[in-house]
Amino acid sequence: MRSITTVAFIGLGVMGYPMAGHLAKQGLTTRVYNRTASKAEAWAKAFGGTAHSTPAEAAEGADLVLVCVGNDDDVRQVTTGPDGALSTMMSGSYLVDHTTASADLALELDAACREKGVAFIDAPVSGGQQGAENGALTIMCGGEQNHFDTVAPFLNHYARAVTLMGTASSGQLTKMVNQICIAGLVQGLAEGLHFAEQAGLDQHQVIDVISKGAAGSWQMENRHKTMIANEYNHGFAVDWMRKDLGICLEQARRLNATLPVTALVDQFYADVQRMEGGRWDTSSLLKRLRKPE
Repeated sequence: MRSITTVAFIGLGVMGYPMAGHLAKQGLTTRVYNRTASKAEAWAKAFGGTAHSTPAEAAEGADLVLVCVGNDDDVRQVTTGPDGALSTMMSGSYLVDHTTASADLALELDAACREKGVAFIDAPVSGGQQGAENGALTIMCGGEQNHFDTVAPFLNHYARAVTLMGTASSGQLTKMVNQICIAGLVQGLAEGLHFAEQAGLDQHQVIDVISKGAAGSWQMENRHKTMIANEYNHGFAVDWMRKDLGICLEQARRLNATLPVTALVDQFYADVQRMEGGRWDTSSLLKRLRKPE
């Protein structure tokens, strides 16, 4: 396999933009592509890399290509579609997909990469925009050990933890577990804050007390203040969470795994969407419990 000096980053959303920036700051030659070209140009101006008009152009000559887009179809478009990255990637190079996508897609990409002599790692992330900006993401990976060992040092530029979970698709399956757990945690936090409010308790004081015990969580620590303030215009959007939970529930059906709470919370997020809150962050589950203002 190739040594890595030139990287391409495809997808400069709220996550990809800072992630690509961390790579450029390490002195790597960084080539970028984004569907909205002006964003790629702005990134290149800010970080000194180069913006390209297609994924294929960005991937040409790159030793490592990283993808962070929206869903399965978006990944296919920028990798195996017309002008996709795989059309110009060289044998011995590496493709890493950071998109939260299906396990089926990971296996599909792994097969496509093998035909080209390209190493593939599915590597969904957790930690949100704040984690991406601070270089503190958690990355769960699926692929071969030797390929992982080569790319992990580069992923560490924007992560606090990078772990190989197994063969291709294991990263995506692990991310499903992550989203299943988050759904229940956020709903529980929303109900707890709603109960405290209805009981006339000081919600901030309640959280200060219970966060130090068994009820504590990342969601509680990082989201309770904005939830209490009824502010939901930051973080991971409800629309994206429903996409992720749809992937989880479909995979669960195949595995004969029972996810009653996840299915229920998915419907609660559908309620939030009907409240025109699709772009609110996932902690907006509290808003559907409160009386209309």
